[in-house]
Amino acid sequence: MSSEAGTLDAAPDGLDAVLPDVVDQVALARLYGEPLFDLPRDLYIPPDALRVFLEAFEGPLDLLLYLIRKQNFNILDIPMAAVTRQYLSYVDEIRASNLELAAEYLLMAAMLIEIKSRMLLPPKKTAEGEEAEDPRAELVRRLLEYEQMKLAAQRLTDLPQYGRDFLRAQVYVEQALQPRFPDVHVLDLQGAWRDIMKRAKLVQHHKISREELSVREHMSLVLRQLQGRRFVEFGELFDPSRGQQVMVVTFIAMLELAKETLIELTQAEAYAPIYVRLAYTPAS
Repeated sequence: MSSEAGTLDAAPDGLDAVLPDVVDQVALARLYGEPLFDLPRDLYIPPDALRVFLEAFEGPLDLLLYLIRKQNFNILDIPMAAVTRQYLSYVDEIRASNLELAAEYLLMAAMLIEIKSRMLLPPKKTAEGEEAEDPRAELVRRLLEYEQMKLAAQRLTDLPQYGRDFLRAQVYVEQALQPRFPDVHVLDLQGAWRDIMKRAKLVQHHKISREELSVREHMSLVLRQLQGRRFVEFGELFDPSRGQQVMVVTFIAMLELAKETLIELTQAEAYAPIYVRLAYTPAS
């Protein structure tokens, strides 16, 4: 950038009017579309505008754990002097910019200094004659608990997350506006026939008579019952009071009509009622 600036200073005075168009590629910046070749004299840059924090910590325990793990210190035997020295150097850095943040770290620094001071004193024995607990024991316990929670949180973060690692697949299936009813299964037709036969046995008469029955005649009767009606339930086409013989002939007549594609048997879904309708529309 300095060499480019020197080139601009050495340019003849007669080229000042056309200089932006000629050397536009070496402009420092553009302001409202115009090239800017010199920094404004009243430009103010805050002192900490370009400060970069290479390490970000979530609290005093996080910083202390980082210092211990980075130098491979034994967490059960922390060298308090070295760790406290490094910790205080970091606190001095953040105190210059953020006093509120430094207050929490200063509390931990005071605790480290207290632990170091207690370690310099000769150990005192308890009333039972046992040696006193290591001054670092409480700090070690807090560090181990914090490390376990931090590792658990990291494992949760590493799990695949919706919207970050994967997206839900969405498929649009175009369907016809007119519903298509499923075909009637043979077993459903048999089941419906058995139900009708059971009802017929409840109302059957013990009168013995002989009646000439015609399948063609009952085919005509079924067609007449279906005329003018859109759908008729399968069971409505049978009259149990006339006996099983008539019902059998009526059923055979319906099968013949279905075979000749004069009627249609439909069912909305599995185990739903069976409906009968004409397969054609008679001329008026």
